[in-house]
Amino acid sequence: MSLFDAQEADHLARSRPLAARMRPRTLDEFVGQRDFLGPGKLLRRLIDADRLTAVLFYGPPGTGKTTLARLLAEAVNCRFVPLNAVTGGVKDLRAALDGARDELAAGGRRTLLFVDEIHRFNKAQQDALLPDVEEGVVTLAGATTANPFFSVNDALVSRSSVFEFEPLDAADVGVLLRRAVADVERGFGALPIEVADDAFDWLADACDGDARRALGTLEIAVLSTSGRPVRLTRELLAESMQRKAMRYDAQGDSHYDAASALIKSVRGSDPDAALYWLARMLAGGEEVAFLCRRLVILASEDIGNAEPRALPLAVAGLQACQFVGLPECQLTLAQVVTFLACAPKSNACTAALQAATADVLDNRLLPVPQALRDAHYAGAARLDRGTAYVSPHAAPGGVVAQDYLGVDRIYYRPVDRGEEALLARQLDRIRRQVRPPEDASRSVEQPGDSFCP
Repeated sequence: MSLFDAQEADHLARSRPLAARMRPRTLDEFVGQRDFLGPGKLLRRLIDADRLTAVLFYGPPGTGKTTLARLLAEAVNCRFVPLNAVTGGVKDLRAALDGARDELAAGGRRTLLFVDEIHRFNKAQQDALLPDVEEGVVTLAGATTANPFFSVNDALVSRSSVFEFEPLDAADVGVLLRRAVADVERGFGALPIEVADDAFDWLADACDGDARRALGTLEIAVLSTSGRPVRLTRELLAESMQRKAMRYDAQGDSHYDAASALIKSVRGSDPDAALYWLARMLAGGEEVAFLCRRLVILASEDIGNAEPRALPLAVAGLQACQFVGLPECQLTLAQVVTFLACAPKSNACTAALQAATADVLDNRLLPVPQALRDAHYAGAARLDRGTAYVSPHAAPGGVVAQDYLGVDRIYYRPVDRGEEALLARQLDRIRRQVRPPEDASRSVEQPGDSFCP
């Protein structure tokens, strides 16, 4: 390398952002993802045994997917070839695969092909990887922020080990920040820097597990401060932190995960968590109609008769949101969500319908009892249709002993919560009247039991 080449390389290295300069150089420097990279864990065992064939790295930005792919190539002595699925096409992919085959044939060295945003490849491009992966021409490392079980071809997923990257915890981010301040060669170790006691703790928590964001904030804080020594305070770091872009894909994991979290928070009677997930979805541009539909469903599915006002309120909320629109309808959604979260819960109606449906689908088809059959036509009486029917309106209390099903069957079991507790006591009295003691000797079958009409 000539003097000029060395200078150019040095200039390029110095121009790289702090997060790029501080990338770990060995697996031992890598921080986080202990669930699969720690001692004795799966990915570590694959590396130690030199049995890497294809891996898919799935997780949010700034968690180390690209960095780990580079380290894997070094750990297993492979040539590292990066490819971005957003900018690369079939021609680039084919050139990379041909180059890997030539490298293997000429020198016996394998290639680790790193495909960033692999979910952006179409089906044909993903399928083009399969033969060379299966033949061992390349070791594939794909990175994606989308769930690979939905966004990557089944054939490719089945041939890959899938590793989900989690956001770094605050302790891990703190390690990276302190390393960047102390490193003379790549970081700010040559500068006089004083760090307030709570500064890094705050930044490690505020970056939401995104190491790139944390290091970028540190870099802005240091380089934008003219005085020496640089005094890193919580206030300076807060001023230096750019607002994080909202990651929310209305058709992807963000949508389904947030919706699941909202529903489960309401079901779990936690209005505070429910409000957070509601705000998260609204800030991400979620459709109001979708939120309203889910809340109407929840009012019946998870609350039911324990709070009969839940369904009318959810329906009224849907109508109000249609009438008012954004942004004001957010207030309506907040009212509905908090009421549903605080309401007593019951899925007795849901469970009852599921049990009855299971009987129907299992071909346990019962004939309609003669007394209940339609009698509104000439000749019905000659067929004994409805002649034995007794109207409950003529009986004291509006209840008569009458067989409405043909077998003793209990589907609906009210819970002892909210208004349904009162309904349970009322239903118990009704069932004793509908099924009088002389008929009580017949066995009462449970949902799922077999019975013959």
